[in-house]
Amino acid sequence: MRFKMVAAVLSVFLWPGLAHAAWLEASSEHFVIYADDNERDITRFSQQLERYHAGMALLLASKAPVPSPSSRVTVYVVRNKREVQALHGGDNKFLGGFYVPRAGGSLAIVPTVDSGNGAITMSMVVLLHEYAHHFLISSNSMPMPRWFSEGAAEFFASAKFEADGGVWLGRPAQHRAGELYLARDVKAADLLDPTEYDKSKHTAYDAFYGKSWLLYHYLTFDVARSGQLGRYLALLQDGKGQRDAALEAFGDFDVLEKDLDKYLSKNKMSALKLTAEKVPIGAISLRALPAGEAAMMPVRIRSKRGTSPEEAPTLLAEARTVALRYPGDAAVLSALAETEYDAGHDKEAIAAADAALALDPKQVNAYVQKGLALFRIAPEADDTAAAYKAARAPFIALNRIENDHPLPLVYFYRSFVEQGEKPPALALDGLIRAMQLAPFDLGLRMTLGHALVGLGRRDDARTVLLPVAYNPHGGGMSDFARKMLDRINKDPAWKGEGDESEEASEAISE
Repeated sequence: MRFKMVAAVLSVFLWPGLAHAAWLEASSEHFVIYADDNERDITRFSQQLERYHAGMALLLASKAPVPSPSSRVTVYVVRNKREVQALHGGDNKFLGGFYVPRAGGSLAIVPTVDSGNGAITMSMVVLLHEYAHHFLISSNSMPMPRWFSEGAAEFFASAKFEADGGVWLGRPAQHRAGELYLARDVKAADLLDPTEYDKSKHTAYDAFYGKSWLLYHYLTFDVARSGQLGRYLALLQDGKGQRDAALEAFGDFDVLEKDLDKYLSKNKMSALKLTAEKVPIGAISLRALPAGEAAMMPVRIRSKRGTSPEEAPTLLAEARTVALRYPGDAAVLSALAETEYDAGHDKEAIAAADAALALDPKQVNAYVQKGLALFRIAPEADDTAAAYKAARAPFIALNRIENDHPLPLVYFYRSFVEQGEKPPALALDGLIRAMQLAPFDLGLRMTLGHALVGLGRRDDARTVLLPVAYNPHGGGMSDFARKMLDRINKDPAWKGEGDESEEASEAISE
């Protein structure tokens, strides 16, 4: 009898009424959540995310340190799925949430989440899936083929939270049942040898995600295959190609395919239940947003997501309206500075940031926006050296407040490069540290990889670039990282010169 998987249905919940909800901030070790919700629900949501992190850390034996405050993932909870889709852009009517990895500002945007009974909505699955990617790339620099990255993310995202604080991981991915049974099939050989998969045009939806989950789940739990997944990863780490590593670790692909079919047909599948004692978490701090900060929150979310030149003036007008009502709120002025910067008004951004810092010298975003604005105007200054020195000042001040914020380290390095000067060793060390603090920022990895190639540090560059090349979502940056790795392997004397240097700059700014 085939294993019966019931496809999960995306639930849409009503937005909590203002009578019992207001904008709250829930702050924990790895997340900051903003939601127009009540204290009970946002606290439970925060605890679940922290226990999910703790569960992944336990199972993957991760010893990653607690991130600095600005390196945590910020989760913005909006009214419904339609708002998520509008913020994301495009026309994906199935989108239930999304994640943007960024040094000093990683964020996720999801609709209202209701997991009070332990079950999770599809929007929560999306968030957990994307956080799994964030966790995996933050925990190690090993090469992760697309099937492995997506299979692991699906494996962990199929979670369930118990009322007593326990968490289930590795449950059957019920939300992938439809594609496993109805979508165009993807063979194990397609997953393990990307050249085979890429031969197809993929004009129709296929079972790639579902089959990746199935293979990861099978290799994790099947006793006869014990140790094979670890062997496969070790072979990849040693430089073996994906197909060769898979054949050596798993054996004949046709046999593996038949074993997967049998595994999917089982009446029951294994899962891991972790008791609350095994996934301890720290305290959750709650803060009710003041009236001004709450009024600015819709603007802030859109600004943090990123605005186009066409959208920026409208958003700025909204921000200025709120700022006129709350001129004494430092968070409001800090958000205003960001919208001024997004609209191209550098002097106004600096003025708003200065006003915010005069009220509250710990407004991190105000330092960032002032620094960004000063960097943008520096090339046009009569004395560029003095202008770049001034542009570094806000980031240096921020570094004193939050020593492990990655952006001061990034812009210290950039202040030399943008002047056409060779960065000193201290600046390169800072860039390396920034990558360690924000390993999920692929643009930062490209910048560092290109710098290391220029210095002839081929092995270090390869380590930095591998996660970009294996990015499961692909894209131009991933394509160029693979080109750089091929050039490094074929031409030991190459130090980034030629057409590749210009293409690298385009990839970095992607």
